[in-house]
Amino acid sequence: MKKISIIVPCYNEEQAIPFFYDEITKIAEEMKNNFEFIFINDGSKDKTIEVIKQYSKKDKRVKYIHFSRNFGKEAAMLAGLKLSTGDYVAIMDADLQDPPSLLPQMLNILEDPNNDYDCVGTRRVTRKGEPPIRSLFARMFYKIINKMSKIEMVDGARDYRLMSRQMVDSILELGEYNRYSKGLFQFVGYNTKWLEYENVERVAGETKWSFWKLFLYAIEGIVAFSTAPLAISSIAGILFCIISFIMIIIIIAKTIIFGDPTAGWPSLVCIIFFVSGIQLFCLGIIGQYLSKTYLETKKRPIYIIKETNIK
Repeated sequence: MKKISIIVPCYNEEQAIPFFYDEITKIAEEMKNNFEFIFINDGSKDKTIEVIKQYSKKDKRVKYIHFSRNFGKEAAMLAGLKLSTGDYVAIMDADLQDPPSLLPQMLNILEDPNNDYDCVGTRRVTRKGEPPIRSLFARMFYKIINKMSKIEMVDGARDYRLMSRQMVDSILELGEYNRYSKGLFQFVGYNTKWLEYENVERVAGETKWSFWKLFLYAIEGIVAFSTAPLAISSIAGILFCIISFIMIIIIIAKTIIFGDPTAGWPSLVCIIFFVSGIQLFCLGIIGQYLSKTYLETKKRPIYIIKETNIK
């Protein structure tokens, strides 16, 4: 029987972990495979790590990685992938929004000799329970990034997926500091089968993803997998240079023909503000790429492990 590693990033999931553990162990017993459950405590402020340690004492399959502080979900997923030892590796959230009941079907697809899949991913077909404004911006993000990037991002795709060891090893070869895993999963290019399911509410606790955090994460994805914003800023600069040149010719011709009236300063101020705004916008785009380059060159560790029971 193939070994399956379950990677579970955790941030303030003290209330959700008991529900998750009960559900995943029930599925593990049904599947009869060899499992390991790797919980990554990403600097939680509650008693998440204490709860995980309690389960690790009575269940040898439970492993934990305790970060020295909060490094983010991307860092937690990377740590889990690096320390996993399974033939297949799954990433799941502890809040049960990623249904463990899909695991048997996912494994059957990967082990079917008639299939050529290295990954089975999941995507939500509904966003029930989400604020409408968040759903609207999420759909807009996927449309925008798919127009800009050569890598196709699947609308509604979750981090929840079951991957072959070969695919995991390929992902680990991508050593970049600024990580956007949804894009990295697509970048490595392995065949993926998508399973669709309706959105599931959290079993306990509160979401850690505010609208602002999701917005910043969306910018991270666009900057990581597309240089189109730089091209857009360049095109905008060229366009405004052309418009300015045309306006200069018009003003010179108007002055020669009709004289030089002093009226028109309000419109001039509006134009100055508008052009200045475009310039600052383009500088902001360039700044995003420069900041990512700066962070990459510093070579700082993506995460720091304070404690672990993985040997």
